[in-house]
Amino acid sequence: MNLNLRDKVVVVTGGSKGIGLGIVESLSNEGAIPVIVTRNKASVLDVEASFKNQGKEFFYTIAELTDPDQCKNAVDEVIKKYGRIDALVNNAGVNDGVSLEHGNHKDFIKSLERNLVHYYLMAHHVLPELKKTKGSILNIGSKTADTGQGGTSGYAAANGGRNALTREWAVELLPYGIRVNALIVAECFTPLYEKWIKTFENGDKKLEEINNLIPFENRMTTVEEIADMVVFLLSDKSSHTTGQLIYVDGGYTHLDRSIK
Repeated sequence: MNLNLRDKVVVVTGGSKGIGLGIVESLSNEGAIPVIVTRNKASVLDVEASFKNQGKEFFYTIAELTDPDQCKNAVDEVIKKYGRIDALVNNAGVNDGVSLEHGNHKDFIKSLERNLVHYYLMAHHVLPELKKTKGSILNIGSKTADTGQGGTSGYAAANGGRNALTREWAVELLPYGIRVNALIVAECFTPLYEKWIKTFENGDKKLEEINNLIPFENRMTTVEEIADMVVFLLSDKSSHTTGQLIYVDGGYTHLDRSIK
């Protein structure tokens, strides 16, 4: 299917690893121009080398997204390079384990800055460009806002905020023809997830237990499955879809996990 994304400039935060990198690769496969915004220079240089070897266009800018000025500078760099922005994928974040019982005010606020505030900042700064291109925004979220997880109040609150902002922005940006959606992730076997599994004494058993809780095919969602849905939602093939929270999770969030 031709998604009509060729030469579209798409900004992806946290796009040098895991789900973000999968999105970048899927965008590139559709002929789009992915732009990674990240603080991790080592990993993004690896991505750049890979893209150059494949003869694919690619751009990146380094920014600490908890710094409002760096968010603005990152957007300005993209505009200076390409003169346009067609879409934004807010993806960067970390499940940082700031709990109610053992957390504190400072760490809770820091978690919101790591996981929510830059979603607003990046959208705010790209908005003038999206108004010109009638582009779209895609927010990556987590099932923790729906299911809870325990021990991660900051991250859960941030993801609840992501969901709310998706619907709020979809309404606010209707007059400009800008679509805003969110893709909600549950259990996806990223390198970070694999690292977490290895912290258990019997990681294989823990992984099997988690897989058995995922109703569809008793397996985790792949990075590619998430990335392909993101690309579809950014494309004009989903031209009448806005304000939606799309769950790509094998039924984990909403189906009865006691089903075998």
